[in-house]
Amino acid sequence: MRSTRGRFAVLMLMVVAVLAGPVAPAQADRSVGQHGWTGTWATAASEHYEVSGMSEVTVRMPVHTSVGGSAVRIRLTNAYATDPVTIGHATVGLRDGGSAVARPYDVRFGGKRQVTIPAGGEAVSDPVRLAVPALTDLVVSLHLPGQVTHITDHWWAQQTVYWTDYGAGDHAADPAGDAYTWTTTSWPFLSGVDVTAPRTGSVVALGDSITDGSFSTADTNQRWPDLLSARLNACLPGAGVLNAGITSNRITAGTETNPSALDRLERDVLSQPGARTLILFEGINDLGGASADRIIAGMRTIAHRAHQRGMRVVGATVTPYKDFTWGGWTEETEARRQQVNAFVRDSGGVFDDYADFDRAVRDPADPRRLGAAYDSGDHLHPNDAGMKAFADSIDLRSLGLGRGCT
Repeated sequence: MRSTRGRFAVLMLMVVAVLAGPVAPAQADRSVGQHGWTGTWATAASEHYEVSGMSEVTVRMPVHTSVGGSAVRIRLTNAYATDPVTIGHATVGLRDGGSAVARPYDVRFGGKRQVTIPAGGEAVSDPVRLAVPALTDLVVSLHLPGQVTHITDHWWAQQTVYWTDYGAGDHAADPAGDAYTWTTTSWPFLSGVDVTAPRTGSVVALGDSITDGSFSTADTNQRWPDLLSARLNACLPGAGVLNAGITSNRITAGTETNPSALDRLERDVLSQPGARTLILFEGINDLGGASADRIIAGMRTIAHRAHQRGMRVVGATVTPYKDFTWGGWTEETEARRQQVNAFVRDSGGVFDDYADFDRAVRDPADPRRLGAAYDSGDHLHPNDAGMKAFADSIDLRSLGLGRGCT
């Protein structure tokens, strides 16, 4: 199997509808009663690129669930494309190792097998009766029958994604994965997976590359939101944990496909089904170009908007990065980081609580540096041990989900 980006170049730096805009606000879909939807997995669209000659291809995407449920639906996005995209056939099923699926279940959209998503739009599938366990690998397969010219995806997923050759046709219903002959490391078109999960809700982690899991071990689900999910789902009835991290993301500025945390808050947090709590872990990418006051002002606005939707907000302190391989650290940026962290720790009610990620991974001998035991090697991104330190440092009671464990 060819483990490359394959035949197209990648630019470096989600009942039952097709919509030409964002999904309805979470406030309108936050029911977590007997038949309510809760997000079990999510990712944030962060890239758009053109492809040439792609048609009659099938992509198979493993995703790791957080909370379990008795039915499932998928959310697809065509957010940054200039052309519509047609999904000819979609399936969902439990993973059976590699690119194999134990039993693929057909997914429909408004009762139809095929759905065309307009440029800038999204699609939400009908429910599929499938018992989805917590903390397991679910596989979503999409057959793309027509000419695909643009792909909206989430880059650097730290997850192997499987593709058939161009022209191979519809293999969405194949239990075996033999038709999938090449791989990428991004999730195309898929933005969310929801389950019916009685009496539960979800936590959304809004962040940058550290939350995204950059430099954690690929295909092992060692991102800190995944590890937090393992803790939460050891307590009944569990909770969803949704990862809204995007590499290089900032609070105070953004680009077309990497909008600021403020600009993407509605799409990636407030509209998530069952979203009850936001963990805000952003700011490190802002330190070089924005004042501490401006970063704090952005944090205040994010917390205020989430509170208006009835969500609880937990702030996380910004972690150290002195000696970062690609530079950017100065005494001035360190002073800004300390000012921002002082606010997070004592926000005067802006945050409902805070998680001290800085304290969890800093070097006791020099708190400006990431501790050696937690350093992936570039002195900014934590390794798997650092990701675990983040997850372990969160007081589960602070999330307001009524869990009985700590």
